[in-house]
Amino acid sequence: MLPSIRPYRESDEAAVIALWQACDLVRPWNNPHSDIARKLQVNREWFLVAERDGRVVGTVMAGYDGHRGWINYLAVEPAARRGGIGRALMEAAVQRLRAAGCPKLNLQVRSTNAAVIAFYRRLGFAVDDVVSLGRRLETDSPFCERKTSA
Repeated sequence: MLPSIRPYRESDEAAVIALWQACDLVRPWNNPHSDIARKLQVNREWFLVAERDGRVVGTVMAGYDGHRGWINYLAVEPAARRGGIGRALMEAAVQRLRAAGCPKLNLQVRSTNAAVIAFYRRLGFAVDDVVSLGRRLETDSPFCERKTSA
C-alpha cells in the first residue's frame, strides 16, 4: 500500500533530515536545515513528504522558475524502495508543475549513482547533452546536528 503524500510540516524537519542522511543526500556544503528553510520561502506547498504509519518515508522538492521545473531531494527510505513511493512522489510533483504550466522538467543526479539514473530513465527521463555548472551565492555553515525537542 502506498503511503499518503502531503505537504511538508515544520514538525517533519528531524525525520526529513534523517531520511536524507540515510539516502546519502546530505553534503557538508549543503546544510539541510538551510535548504529546508529556503524551500519554505518559495512554493512551500511543493515540498512533499510521503508518510506511512505516522513516519516520513519519502520526500521531494519541486520548483518552477517560469522556464523549467526542477526536482530536488527525491528520497525514499532505503528499506521501502522499489514499492512505488518514488514514482508516486514524482507524479505528485509533476501534477503540480503541469498545473503551473511548466513545459520541461530537469533534475540532477550524481554521475556515479547508476541506480538512481536507472530509476529516472524508467520514469521517462533521458540524459540531456549539457554540462551542469554551478556557482555558490551563499556559503552554508557546515552541517551540524541541531538539537530538536521530542
